[in-house]
Amino acid sequence: MPLPIWISSSHGQIVISIIGRTLQSRKSKKPIRAFGFGDSFTADRCVFTFLPDGSPCRGVGHVLERYKEITPELVLGGPTNFAPIIYHAIRQAKASGTCQILVIIADGQVTSEKETTQAIVEASKYALSIIVVGVGDGPWEAMEHYKAALPKRRFENFHFVNLNQVTCDNPEQPALGFATAALAHIPDQLAAIRRLGLLQRDGGDVIPQEIVEDMS
Repeated sequence: MPLPIWISSSHGQIVISIIGRTLQSRKSKKPIRAFGFGDSFTADRCVFTFLPDGSPCRGVGHVLERYKEITPELVLGGPTNFAPIIYHAIRQAKASGTCQILVIIADGQVTSEKETTQAIVEASKYALSIIVVGVGDGPWEAMEHYKAALPKRRFENFHFVNLNQVTCDNPEQPALGFATAALAHIPDQLAAIRRLGLLQRDGGDVIPQEIVEDMS
């Protein structure tokens, strides 16, 4: 399961920790493909890997470790375009033949809306679910548009979650509230992926069964 990350704010560690440890056990060393984009070097053209040799991180703890090492050295830049990371995730989904989850952490509005829209529509042809987590104040109008009104998709493959809103709505259990909101559409998306025959092979449960039961 790739977990591409756009390094954008200190909230990133919270999102990585909650989603990563919902999908994996704390001691798991299962590979996680983590990426960054939107810095002054990659801008809206490409992505960079968390590890210099391009290999995946070894579990959630390793992603967090690299996140802390990388972020102080970055100079953020624009414009903001999700298309490069989405197309990268499409290639990973095609190569693996299993269902993949792409998580993007963003702290602002997408400026390259046409390219991002085309990428999301293209991604619906593959076994790929896209979750965008908004941190900070946004604005988030385009994200809500993508969530509700994208055309020509084979299935509803895109979900947006506002971290601040969800945690405020769940003051007693903010982490559980966020994990539930972020992953709520995955079971239905996986069912659609299987119904459409997009899986080349079954890689097992994307979400642990006990988590699915808690969400239902």
